[in-house]
Amino acid sequence: MQLEIMPRKKRLSAGRVPLILFLCQMISALDVPLDLVQPPTITQQSPKDYIVDPRENIVIQCEAKGKPPPSFSWTRNGTHFDIDKDPLVTMKAGLGTLIINIMGEGKAETYEGVYQCTARNERGAAISNNIVVRPSRSPLWTKEKLEPITLRSGQSLILPCRPPVGLPPAIIFWMDNSFQRLPQSERVSQGLNGDLYFSNVLPEDSREDYICYARFNHTQTIQQKQPISLKVVLAKSSRERPPTFLTPQGNASNKEELRGNVLSLECIAEGLPTPIIYWIKEDGTLPTNRTFYRNFQKTLQITQVSEADSGKYQCIAKNALGVIHHTISVTVKAAPYWIMAPQNLVLSPGEDGALVCRANGNPKPRISWLSNGVPIEIAPDDPSRKINGDTIIFSSVQERSSAVYQCNASNEYGYLLGNAFVNVLAEPPRILTSENTLYQVIANRPALLDCAFFGSPLPTIEWFKGTKGSALREDTYVLHENGTLEIPVAQKDSTGTYTCVARNKLGMAKNEVHLEIKDPTRIIKQPEYAVVQRGSTVSFECKVKHDHTLIPTVIWLKDNGELPSDGRFTVDKDQLVVADVSDSDGGTYTCVANTTLDDVSASAVLSVVDVPNPPFDLELTDQLDKSVQLSWTPGDDNNSPITKFIIEYEDAMHEAGLWHHQTEVPGTQTTAQLKLSPYVNYSFRVMAENSLGRSLPSEASEQYLTKAAEPDKNPMTVEGLGSEPDNLVITWQPLNGFESNGPGLQYKVSWRQKDGDDEWTSVVVANVSKYIVSGTPTFVPYLIKVQALNDVGFAPEPAVVMGHSGEDLPMVAPGNVHVTVVNSTLAEVHWDPVPLKSVRGHLQGYRIYYWTDQNSSKRNRRHIEKKILTFQGSKTHGMLPGLEPFSHYTLNVRVVNGKGEGPASPDRVFHTPEGVPSAPSSLKIVNPTLDSLTLEWDPPSHPNGILTEYTLKYQPINSTHELGPLVDLKIPANKTRWTLKNLNFSTRYKFYFYAQTSAGSGSQITEEAVTTVDEGKMAMASRQVDIATQGWFIGLMCAVALLILILLIVCFIRRNKGGKYPVKEKEDAHPDPEIQPMKEDDGTFGEYSDAEDHKPLKKGSRTPSDRTVKKEDSDDSLVDYGEGVNGQFNEDGSFIGQYSGKKEKEPAEGNESSEAPSPVNAMNSFV
Repeated sequence: MQLEIMPRKKRLSAGRVPLILFLCQMISALDVPLDLVQPPTITQQSPKDYIVDPRENIVIQCEAKGKPPPSFSWTRNGTHFDIDKDPLVTMKAGLGTLIINIMGEGKAETYEGVYQCTARNERGAAISNNIVVRPSRSPLWTKEKLEPITLRSGQSLILPCRPPVGLPPAIIFWMDNSFQRLPQSERVSQGLNGDLYFSNVLPEDSREDYICYARFNHTQTIQQKQPISLKVVLAKSSRERPPTFLTPQGNASNKEELRGNVLSLECIAEGLPTPIIYWIKEDGTLPTNRTFYRNFQKTLQITQVSEADSGKYQCIAKNALGVIHHTISVTVKAAPYWIMAPQNLVLSPGEDGALVCRANGNPKPRISWLSNGVPIEIAPDDPSRKINGDTIIFSSVQERSSAVYQCNASNEYGYLLGNAFVNVLAEPPRILTSENTLYQVIANRPALLDCAFFGSPLPTIEWFKGTKGSALREDTYVLHENGTLEIPVAQKDSTGTYTCVARNKLGMAKNEVHLEIKDPTRIIKQPEYAVVQRGSTVSFECKVKHDHTLIPTVIWLKDNGELPSDGRFTVDKDQLVVADVSDSDGGTYTCVANTTLDDVSASAVLSVVDVPNPPFDLELTDQLDKSVQLSWTPGDDNNSPITKFIIEYEDAMHEAGLWHHQTEVPGTQTTAQLKLSPYVNYSFRVMAENSLGRSLPSEASEQYLTKAAEPDKNPMTVEGLGSEPDNLVITWQPLNGFESNGPGLQYKVSWRQKDGDDEWTSVVVANVSKYIVSGTPTFVPYLIKVQALNDVGFAPEPAVVMGHSGEDLPMVAPGNVHVTVVNSTLAEVHWDPVPLKSVRGHLQGYRIYYWTDQNSSKRNRRHIEKKILTFQGSKTHGMLPGLEPFSHYTLNVRVVNGKGEGPASPDRVFHTPEGVPSAPSSLKIVNPTLDSLTLEWDPPSHPNGILTEYTLKYQPINSTHELGPLVDLKIPANKTRWTLKNLNFSTRYKFYFYAQTSAGSGSQITEEAVTTVDEGKMAMASRQVDIATQGWFIGLMCAVALLILILLIVCFIRRNKGGKYPVKEKEDAHPDPEIQPMKEDDGTFGEYSDAEDHKPLKKGSRTPSDRTVKKEDSDDSLVDYGEGVNGQFNEDGSFIGQYSGKKEKEPAEGNESSEAPSPVNAMNSFV
């Protein structure tokens, strides 16, 4: 199905009947190709109000197109401007632009006037706007003498500027002699007319260089008014007053503004205190998106003003003494503006058409027509046209009807001039879009396929898809008036070739375009919101998926701008890394992935947090004797809310440079009431804290010295202790300077005996911490008090504490000391307490000295080493642990006080019983032979009694690490050497050895040893091995093999002949050497077998005594012999459990039979 152009944008019907869509003949979107005949069209011209720089050449633009190319002419002030007669004026070749050369000798004022350009060819004439040319002006201020101004503080003031009138108007600003802008505020501000307004003056407004400057941008010049001197005298009392308007005057005023301009309304008021300005619209609301407040709310601006903004606006000035209002009535007028500007009209001979020119304004503009620049009333008559107000109607036009028409809409505020031509042509269709244009579109987006065309009469447009001309039957296509085919939502199946066909009665034209649909670019891993601390590193990820035929470009933006040119920012393939993050790095980071067809973006916010900045502007107020109010301004919280403020103080008088904690307040509080102490020179500082930590301290506040007062506390930690038997040392912790509360700090020290009737004895001492009272009785209780005082007075009455005069050594020894022996290592001692009076001090306890003077097992007496054990308090018995068994001990007891020990009690002697001995000091196995081992040992280092005997246990270990029967021997105590005989050769044995006293068996010591090998049998076995390596033996074996081969061949031959080979005889004659018993006389071992099975024992087999066959292990390994893993001992130290870790088996006892080891096994265990 074919699609054709419709006058309006419509969707195609889904029906099967072809739709042919006709365009109205007044379509203006079609441009006439420049190779066709057409009237002139103005393409470039200077603005209507053209202000030129008088120092440069004047260039008045006028450019136009047409076929044939147009010629140009100018009028000046309504009359023909003959440029050939003026040598300073030239026209650009091929253009109508005028160049007036005034830089040489002319003056700009000479060429001031109204200029209009006309472009003309055989088809008509187009005209430009009236261009008013004026040179810019920047006149100087008139000379004037300005008198100094003197005012009292609080009065209002207006400093006039009144700049000279320039072209264009100057920009006004106030500065001083140093070209620094004068500060402005709600109190002082510049009005729209350039004057400087003071709502009330202050002494700091005094200066001699208030200078108004006028800047003329067109000529880049600045003019300066004479400086104004202002002196403000501080009034004794400034009377407050309600607001009064400085501008505008009165209660109401009027304002007129043109449509499209910026409406600026101003109200400036004086008063004391300074008034605040508010704005309302009486009959409506202020437009939210177009309303702006300038100059500290004193100026209301509304942009793009329209007739709807007309109405009454009210400004309100308010201070503490009153409110005033001023109403401004706003009227919005309008210069003419287009509703429908006339458009070029292309018609074919005999067609009809119309030119429409509609404009609006306030007041309503008047419409007039011109033809080829001449008022239509006096223009040549054309029978095909008819004028109907703002419309010219054409009927059955002919080629001579071609012309350029001008529509002029004007009122008192301006005019509009529109050129539109009527071009009568007969042209077959042509398609202006390039052939085989390739369109690439992202899937699920609109696809627009262009088909720019021209023809007269206006052609109809049809679209086809595919090379076979398949009809576009779907309802998803849209045809636009300019021939463009729109696919609102392009899909992959939209890919293909599309054909555009243009037809009119003079012919047909077509063009093919191609459409490709691409996959959209997507961000599959987006950057995520990040909160990082200042100085750390942060990264944002951005992974992009795209169509494989498109090459994406990924860029990163910060706050919609370029990334800072800083080496800290690193962009890798899929991520942005920011190192050493600073506060300025916070913001929104956007990843933008671009291809030639689409772009996608994803953003994440980076919040840079840190500890707060220090508070500032500390101020002390409400200063009283014992309190003050501290206020401060918080520093930046660095994106983490402040949780609390910490206040510290410094005492510059007593501890300069040392800061102490004062108090803390919540983070929402910026003031604190602080309690103070007397006679302190305070300075304060504040620190802020948030979740990341604490800020640096603020600058210190001003110092504040509080008045002196008597001390409000007394010294702490008062004690009375004598250092000698006849004195009392009174000590205390002195007050620090902060606690002294005033100058002249001293202490009143008082004391008396507790149990006596004496009066208090007092003495005043300087600022020390100790006083010694001499001549006191020994260890007598005293009542003591220490009171602080200074030049102002005494502290409150102090608390009374008890102390004692000096101690002396105790005089009496404990009596009735007796000892009870509990066991061989523990004894209990009892004694009677001494009388408390004999202690002569604080009873600290009793001390026992004990020592062993000789040992029953040692005859050599060494020096006596006394041991000491102290029992706290008044205990009368104690235990002595860790004694040596079988020893003689001596002890005595002494009482102890703070001074030292008293005399010793009479010595008491006791004897500890025997105990079990320690292990023998050493055990060595020497002189191993085939069947014997000799053991040597040293006695126990601690026999703990009289040794009665030694016990030796031993058992063999076979090649599979199994333990044999256990043998138990008793050895006299006087022996240190013992030889075991009748042992198996080449056998490993394990020995367990310990000593005994009458108290029992001691700890055991273990050792292992191996008996030696039978060297004769080893030599025989060696000779057997050596024969097998001899050459003659190898030759003999080869001969035997050859002989057997020959016999086999003969046997085979005889068997084939039916004979029998006496195999049995052969076997009997040559028995198997492996099962032949070995004879000792030929150097071989005899056969070994057990009692139940007489099968020969093959080399390498091992049969343990329990008749279980063990897996062959490494005979050289000693790992499984270890004592520490599976060995266990009874409480008396005897060994229990299996020695080897491989099998749980009790050691063989004496009543358990065991076979002698096999020679073969013995050999294997040796190898």
